[in-house]
Amino acid sequence: MTRRLSVLAGRLRKLDGGSMFGSLPRQRWSDCIEPDAENQIGLASRVLLVQEPGRNVLIMAGSEPLLAPVPRTCRCQPQPLGLLDSLAQRGLDEHDIDVVILTHVHALLPPDVRSAFQAGDPPRLLFPGASYVTGARQWSRALRPHPRDRAWFVPQLLDQLEESGRLKLVEDSASGVLGEGWRFHVSDGYTPGQLLPELEMPGGPVVFAGDLIPGLHWLELDVTTAFDRNPECLIEEKERLLDHLVATGGRLLLARDPAVALAKVTRDRQSRYYAFDQHGCLDRCEI
Repeated sequence: MTRRLSVLAGRLRKLDGGSMFGSLPRQRWSDCIEPDAENQIGLASRVLLVQEPGRNVLIMAGSEPLLAPVPRTCRCQPQPLGLLDSLAQRGLDEHDIDVVILTHVHALLPPDVRSAFQAGDPPRLLFPGASYVTGARQWSRALRPHPRDRAWFVPQLLDQLEESGRLKLVEDSASGVLGEGWRFHVSDGYTPGQLLPELEMPGGPVVFAGDLIPGLHWLELDVTTAFDRNPECLIEEKERLLDHLVATGGRLLLARDPAVALAKVTRDRQSRYYAFDQHGCLDRCEI
């Protein structure tokens, strides 16, 4: 089966640099990604488009890209480019998407979207003909969140997903929705039941790393974030996934890295992981 991969750019996000690098000293992480005056760093919000014969699949880390853009209150406000704009550049619109895979259902809402929710006028879900695929344990966590991560789950968004009648929950590494050539790695370190899709490609498998490995700087095993629910578990999961990619010649698709979208991984003589064959973008690639 021929698959073509394209990286779609969503809205840029900013998060506290110290939170994204956990216990790593600021002197070290600020050399990796320069923070602004408020100590925030810019992160990408990439979505992977997988085009197969007769089917278009989107993979996204978090559920906020599912929401339709909020109308501008005045024309003087610039409209940030979003997921629909990236699809339109490839001749697609939201009705052309058949499956949306959510690695998890956290939602980091930008200010305009948060205001719409607070005003009781939440944006609708995009992709009205698509099945929404996520992990069963992640969904259970979202419905009964722990106080530590309750703020990351948006009840109104979860209600829309459930009421759509198109929500598909995955229990293990396989999915009847996706079929052959797809599998899932299930991760609990960042959030319980995070799904990391792996798809077969001619040049070796590609794994969408979600928030297990948000970018190249997190290839170091001991670099975790303050958002990880179980850092020790995450480190072990990261090592297993990276060893799998080294053994199979696989590639990582990075959802958050500011500059790199896709990279191969190897291990040096000191057993440290590092990336090579890096790509900043992909457009209908059969790699």
